[in-house]
Amino acid sequence: MVKTNNMKLTYLKRNSLIIVLAVLSSTFNNIAFAQTSKNQRYKVAVCDWMILKRQKLGSFQLASEIKADGIELDMGGLGNRETFDSKLADPVEVKKFKDKSKEFNVGISSIAMSGFYGQSFAKRETVKRMVKDCIDAMKTMNVKVAYLPLGTQCDLKKFPELRPIIIERLQWAGKQVAKIGGVIAIETSLDATAEKKLLKDIGCKSIKSSFNFSNAIENKKDISAELKILGKKYLAQIHASNTDGFWLQNDKAIDMHKIKSTLDKMNWKGWLIVERSRDTTDVHNVKANYGANVAYLKKIFQN
Repeated sequence: MVKTNNMKLTYLKRNSLIIVLAVLSSTFNNIAFAQTSKNQRYKVAVCDWMILKRQKLGSFQLASEIKADGIELDMGGLGNRETFDSKLADPVEVKKFKDKSKEFNVGISSIAMSGFYGQSFAKRETVKRMVKDCIDAMKTMNVKVAYLPLGTQCDLKKFPELRPIIIERLQWAGKQVAKIGGVIAIETSLDATAEKKLLKDIGCKSIKSSFNFSNAIENKKDISAELKILGKKYLAQIHASNTDGFWLQNDKAIDMHKIKSTLDKMNWKGWLIVERSRDTTDVHNVKANYGANVAYLKKIFQN
């Protein structure tokens, strides 16, 4: 009987030791991952709405599973509402998002106003409320960059007459975001020369560019040359992907090694965000598409 009890005790001790070692190993791995991510000059994120987790807590776990350093967290849908359909004004929900970010060691690259892909920043009457809500979310979530796409209704190549009102509204928005030490990163359809001119006309240090590889390609421009023209001063973040068709590693329109060399020489650092570049033969496979693109960017930029 004593021998049996001793055997059980030994078994329990051995299992307890295995569990403790497993917990310690997991903890050390998480710390190592967090430190590695923290010290990286270039970090890789994914758009939460493109991985089908728009302002959902599950975006952090999914981003972790595909090895992304962060997510671009969206403000939610817009449609005909006065402002975004956002949970980020609710302290209870905010805590949940912060807890998930910490749990999975997944940061937030920026707060996105993706609703303006299809809505007019120039014409919507409640733009000031929308921008203010986004800035409040930035402050609450401790994020320094907001992403603002000037989408189809504010395409300055098609609607140049909107330029004055867009500049006026961005000057106002720049003053507001400057109060929290933040930046609004705009994406336009313009090439780098024209976009730099627009930013100079706005004349606000808190309004910069969210450079998108696909825009340079659509404008038939070399990505690296466009980055040089735009310059470090005007570059807040990069959407490092093309339109759907191929994974980044298979896209002949993108010379990623050259792009990294250019950014290194510019002494730029920041977030590279995967928006698209999905393989159209399996476009709905989120883990495969975004996992491959994140892995490739990390191989080039974090090696």
